[in-house]
Amino acid sequence: MATKSQTTQIFLSLLALSPLIGTSHGGGIAIYWGQNGNEGNLTSTCATGKYAYVNVAFLNKFGGGQTPKLNLAGHCNPDSGGCKIVSAGIKYCQSRGIKVMLSLGGGIGNYTLTSTADAKNVADYLWNNFLGGSSSSRPLGDAVLDGIDFDIESGSTKHWDNLARFLSAYSKPGKKVYLTAAPQCPFPDRLLGTAINTGLFDYVWVQFYNNPPCQYTTGDTSNLLNSWNNNWAPSLKGGKLFLGLPAAPAAAGSGYIPPDVLNSQILPEIKKSANYGGVMLWSKFYDDQNGYSSTIKASV
Repeated sequence: MATKSQTTQIFLSLLALSPLIGTSHGGGIAIYWGQNGNEGNLTSTCATGKYAYVNVAFLNKFGGGQTPKLNLAGHCNPDSGGCKIVSAGIKYCQSRGIKVMLSLGGGIGNYTLTSTADAKNVADYLWNNFLGGSSSSRPLGDAVLDGIDFDIESGSTKHWDNLARFLSAYSKPGKKVYLTAAPQCPFPDRLLGTAINTGLFDYVWVQFYNNPPCQYTTGDTSNLLNSWNNNWAPSLKGGKLFLGLPAAPAAAGSGYIPPDVLNSQILPEIKKSANYGGVMLWSKFYDDQNGYSSTIKASV
C-alpha cells in the first residue's frame, strides 16, 4: 500500500503530465428546426432531451429596406400571424435550459446588408420583434428568444460585423443576447469571417459538409481534422466551436459521416480542443429519419 507521501507524489506526477495526456471536453448538440413541417413542433423537439441548442430557421428576407419575412416552411404561415403559436414551444425549450436562437439567412432567401445604417435597422428590428424589445407584430409571439444565429450563405460580404456589434450592445446584466454563426469550413469564411473575428460570437457551428476541401470523405478524416485543428480551433476568440454535420446522407450533397466513424475517429480528436462545444446537426427532420443524434449523444 502506498504511503501518503508516495500517493501525493504520484498525484503530482499525473498533474504534471495532464497537459500531455490531453483533456477531453464534453459538449452538446445543436439542431436546426423549422424547414420541414413533418419534423414535429418545437415542444416535441425539446422534449426529446437530445438537444442543448435549437436554431429556428429562417428569417430569410431582410436588409436593403425590405420588410423582413420569416419562413418556417410547412410549420405555420407568418403572413396571417400563424407562427405566434411557436411562442409556447420556445418557452418550453427555455424552461428545460435549452437556448433558442432565430436563424438569419439560409441557403435560399433574399437578404443582404447594404450599409452600417442598414445593419442598425436590422438589429433594431430583431430586438423589437424577437428579443427583449417590443413591437405590435412579433412574428413568433411574445416569447423572448435567447439570441440570433447567422447562417449567411449569400448576399453582401460586408456589415455582418456591424450587425453583430449592434445586437451584442442590447445585452443587459442577467439577459445576454447570444450570437451564433454557421460559417462554411473553408477558412476564413468569405461572408462571416470578419464578423466572427469580432470575438462576439458565443457558439460557432462550422458547416463541415458540402465543402470537399475540409470535410470527411469515405475513409479519410484528414481534411476535416486539419481544418479543425489548424484553422478553426486556434483562431476562434472566446466562443465555443461545434462540428456542423448533416444528420442523414440525404441532408447534404456531401460530407455525411457514419456515426461509428464520428464516435471513434473524429470526436476523440476534436474534443481535445479547449474551445470544443459539441456537434451541430442539419436538421431536426433528417435527425428524425436517421436517429443520428441518439447514436452520437453519449460521445458528444
